[in-house]
Amino acid sequence: TNCLTTVWRLLKNLSEDQQRYEKQLIFEHPAFVKLCQQLLRDSRRMTRGDLVFSLHAAVNIGIPQNTLLVQTLLRVCQEKLNQLDNRCISVLATTLAGLDKDKNVSALQAGLQLLVEQRIPSIRDIFILQNLMKCVGKDAPVFLKKKLEMAVLKEIDHLTFPNALRVFLALVAMNYCSIPILNACSKKIQENVHGAPFRQLILILEGCYNIQYRNVKLFSALADYVSSTACLWDKRQVILFLSAFETLSFQPSELMGTFAEKMTEDPEFLNLKNLLIVLRVYSRLNYVPRSQKHLFFETLHSCLNKYLPQISNTELLKAVYSLSVLGYLPHRALDELLQKDSRGELLLPDDLYKEQKEMMLRCVKACMEFDSPSFTKPVSVLTENFSSLVSLNLRKAREALIELLGDENMFRQNVQLPYKYHIDFEIRMDPNRKKVLPIPATDDHTDSSVQRFAILFVPLSAFCVGTMHPQGKLAMKKRHLNKLGYHVILILNKKFQEMTNEDAVEFLKGKIYSENTFPSSEVTVQDNN
Repeated sequence: TNCLTTVWRLLKNLSEDQQRYEKQLIFEHPAFVKLCQQLLRDSRRMTRGDLVFSLHAAVNIGIPQNTLLVQTLLRVCQEKLNQLDNRCISVLATTLAGLDKDKNVSALQAGLQLLVEQRIPSIRDIFILQNLMKCVGKDAPVFLKKKLEMAVLKEIDHLTFPNALRVFLALVAMNYCSIPILNACSKKIQENVHGAPFRQLILILEGCYNIQYRNVKLFSALADYVSSTACLWDKRQVILFLSAFETLSFQPSELMGTFAEKMTEDPEFLNLKNLLIVLRVYSRLNYVPRSQKHLFFETLHSCLNKYLPQISNTELLKAVYSLSVLGYLPHRALDELLQKDSRGELLLPDDLYKEQKEMMLRCVKACMEFDSPSFTKPVSVLTENFSSLVSLNLRKAREALIELLGDENMFRQNVQLPYKYHIDFEIRMDPNRKKVLPIPATDDHTDSSVQRFAILFVPLSAFCVGTMHPQGKLAMKKRHLNKLGYHVILILNKKFQEMTNEDAVEFLKGKIYSENTFPSSEVTVQDNN
């Protein structure tokens, strides 16, 4: 056991290339074969500590799981399971977490789960608890996850930074969103973020996405740390951070500005894969650096042109779509995309993602029309009432508008525009924005002095987390509605539904008659804290 454990401790401090070389030497050494044979013979006579540490070392050294040695050690662990103390259970749990499911592993995990359930009240060590959390995994019954949660909460005041990281990732492994524990871990991580290695920071962000945990203070702390130390990170590492933030719908504006500056200075590091990630991130999070807007777009456009000969049809569509959403038309790539579309190469009948691609292509064509320098505001817009019925979540808004305006002829609902743009409610007002005007049944839009307003009830997911900053698709829709002559009023539907009827009427009154409605203010919304 000491021999195997020492070998593992020496190996784990080496690089991957060194590990591969040293493992080959170890496996080919005649003494290693004898050691494994002796371990196989003596496995049933070993102490509980030697048994679990031998299994742990053997697995981590790289002895295949399907060998007689590993399978024998797994079976002996089953036989001696009730004799294991808490430390041995912790080591065994860690080992099993890294193994594939087979007959012996499944049986041992089931037995360990029962044992853990019995032992939880007596365990006071957070390190052991987080190991057990990782072992029971996401398939554990909810009552067991709850017991582990309560055990950790009893010791939460003694949480250290390393244990906070481990407990956080253990909750992710268990697919269990315990807000009190996650908040405590997040606070400790924020205080010590400079001590966290790159891989763990990425795992934290990925974990937040997997268990749907949103903590703006944690995201901001991580983003500020990466931004303030950007010169120490490889650009590809920063891209991974940006991608992780994008999946969380969080806009790290300072980091995005810093990276955009570095990218425009030296774009050569951008291969096709990284270019597509950068385009997706900046497009979805709706970020363009104000001071270098033209240079930023030209750099991305130039990089895209370089890869046009080797880019796939799907990648080309995604790239053009991302730039179009930001309001920039990459003409050379756009021409190639339209040629492929005309030849029927983009949308294949059996494509699983056909609907998504149709939506992207429709958005690109909308941007070609509305964002073209030659586009002029139309005198009239072809509209139609999509349906006289209002969806359940908009009935409250309809009733509030009737109460506020006095008549349902004072607004239109479910208005359908070109390119499948949809408006929940449309109202008309006089040039001074003092009076709401009735909408005639035969609508000709002839009076250019009348102001048109589009009221959109949008979900929280349409904004970047923690703000009222619209994500790319919503920002594009707002931009295009403005081009069509509409003033756009964005209302957070969840917040509106929580209001009383009286408050809802007053809220709409303030939005409709206020002169400061249009700019999207950075209003912080409540997160998990």
